Amino acid sequence: MTPAPPRTDRGRLLLVLALATLVTLFTATVPLLRDWFDLRVYYGSIDSWVHHGGRVYDYRVPGTPYGFTYPPFAAVAMLPMALLGLHAAIAVALLLNLAALAVVLRLLAGPDWRRHGWYGWALTACLLALFEPLRDTFSFGQVNVLLLALVLADATLLATGRGRLAGVGIGLAAAVKLTPALFIGLLLVAGRRRAAAVATAVALGATAFAAGVDRDASRFYWTEALLDTDRVGRLGYVSNQSVQGVLARLGEPDRAVWAVAVLLVLGVWALRTRRAAAAGDWPAAFALTGLAACLVSPITWVHHLVWLLPSFAVLVRAGRARVAGALYAVLCTSVVWLWFDDASGVDGFLGSNTYTWITLGLLLWLPAGQLRPGLRTGSRSTSTTTAAPVPAAPAISPASVQTDPCSSGTAAATAGGVVTTGRAAGAPSEPTASTLPADLKPQSRSERASSYTADPPPS
Repeated sequence: MTPAPPRTDRGRLLLVLALATLVTLFTATVPLLRDWFDLRVYYGSIDSWVHHGGRVYDYRVPGTPYGFTYPPFAAVAMLPMALLGLHAAIAVALLLNLAALAVVLRLLAGPDWRRHGWYGWALTACLLALFEPLRDTFSFGQVNVLLLALVLADATLLATGRGRLAGVGIGLAAAVKLTPALFIGLLLVAGRRRAAAVATAVALGATAFAAGVDRDASRFYWTEALLDTDRVGRLGYVSNQSVQGVLARLGEPDRAVWAVAVLLVLGVWALRTRRAAAAGDWPAAFALTGLAACLVSPITWVHHLVWLLPSFAVLVRAGRARVAGALYAVLCTSVVWLWFDDASGVDGFLGSNTYTWITLGLLLWLPAGQLRPGLRTGSRSTSTTTAAPVPAAPAISPASVQTDPCSSGTAAATAGGVVTTGRAAGAPSEPTASTLPADLKPQSRSERASSYTADPPPS
């Protein structure tokens, strides 16, 4: 029998404090600290470029072969770091990631976000702190959450009938990192040509601006660095949870096999997103695109899987909070690191690719395109028709649709950063945590490194 949630503010406060204590102990003792490795890559590259006359893509973190791997516009966007010391840059990066995460949660929760109150958002914060991709994003000093916020802003514009303004966020995100470029493909598949044109123009404009700032860096990136995956890391490294990572761990180097797999994934993605967009189900369309982007990218480190968060929101909205909670819990375990040293055998094939299987399963079976015709969100509407009661609040729900608040007591349930209300909702009960012994943990203690590394660099 499931214990009843506390009904008084005092009981809720005690529960939140207990959960916060457990989460703090977990994050302090289990996950491996990444020592802001990726942020140190960014900072060192910018510092060398601005203050020492070096080239952006020549810098390497001392003791490692790893340097800047993003498009030139990302370096231009990071230029303000040249005005800061390293510790100040770390503090600013942490604040920016926290602000971006708040924006992501606000967008996923939809217009009813105030209903969840301090209790629901406190439970959300506790559960998000356990999510490995977010743990890694924060402790590496990565930019994934910032890009997710930009893309979800466009999703919200489309879902609320303000599509004329959509495309800027996707364009900026694609100029900083190539993975979000697939969202331009989503706009084309969905027939939103104007938004696709805006996104493309913004991405090309930002790229051209970066070329004007440093022509040599742009030439090197687009003609050499982009094609050199060795600059990023070993494809078979267990943190690479893409289709290419699966094939590399199987010892399959043939690019033709990978290309066929990518085409199959994109085919499924195009069919499912077209159906979702036709039904006005923009939350599902964007969630499916994030899943596909993670699968088809040659390298998808664990921290890139923050793109799965919208999928959990869709599951909760569709009344499948238990499924969302179970999958979310697996993504908190760092289970793939059990096969850090040896991913051979059937257990290695299944276990080392666990996160890839979750991503693929969500791409195939995520509820999508199931909104009733009266709830389509492709255009602004003044309808006040009330949606049929569902166990979860909608994610990125249209402004014209209002769900009735539950008349009974409120119990917060969080899955993938989405807080839901209702008595029946259940709460789903990243350096990267590992269940290996301490001496087998990658990037631990003095051997900290980026997820880019095939082997930990010397301290």
